[in-house]
Amino acid sequence: MASKKYIKLAQVSMQNVIAYRFTYFISLLGSLIFVIAMFYLWQAIFDQREQLSGFTWEQMKAYIFITYLTNSLISWYSETSISRKIIKGDVAMDLLKPLDFQKARIAETAGASLMEGCIAAIMIAALLLSTKSLVMPDSLQSGVLFILSLALSVFIKFGIIYLASLFCFWTANGIGVAWMRAALTNFFSGALIPFAFFPEWLAGISRLLPFQGIVHIPASIYLGKAIGLEAWGQIGIQIFWGIVLWTLGKWLWVWAVRQVTINGG
Repeated sequence: MASKKYIKLAQVSMQNVIAYRFTYFISLLGSLIFVIAMFYLWQAIFDQREQLSGFTWEQMKAYIFITYLTNSLISWYSETSISRKIIKGDVAMDLLKPLDFQKARIAETAGASLMEGCIAAIMIAALLLSTKSLVMPDSLQSGVLFILSLALSVFIKFGIIYLASLFCFWTANGIGVAWMRAALTNFFSGALIPFAFFPEWLAGISRLLPFQGIVHIPASIYLGKAIGLEAWGQIGIQIFWGIVLWTLGKWLWVWAVRQVTINGG
């Protein structure tokens, strides 16, 4: 019975994406402008170069649009919904419901991500076709592993967003927390610059952090830079960090509701 409640939450979240489509499209448009800027920046960098740090220009184009897809799976509106609940005090009502707060939020995120991801994928396909180049995975196995890795990237990103949002129990500056989270995620996930372009010491640090599971790992699998056992090992890293972040989220939630008076609640 409990699982049906979470499924219902996911369905309602999908309906909200449609109902508040203007808000979502504004968020999507902002991400699209950023990606177009990155596209032309990297195009200038690759000018008259066949390869750079192991990337061809065709691979880099695919990498940029994979970045756009992973960032679009959880929109800004969906991301800030948790912090808004806490800052406004609406979370007090959630404490009265017979639902686990963390599971309810992941259900809502999953529902919204399914809709948002489909829209983003259509836009990416159109953009790639317009550039007359569409790099595909080398094999069916790589394609399947990429989809699995992409799903795990949503779980990891949710875990990071959830932890960051819970800090709003101690601050009313939810936008500041979200911007700090976004800056760290974009840099250490490889969304701004692939790890191959990092100094070796910085790439090593980035591979020790959970952010790599959001962009670097899915892109590596899609582009065939991680295949076979290496690809499975990368997915194992994603699973590990997903579990760690989920556990940390549970602990921080329990601590927060015991220690903090809710603003406005």
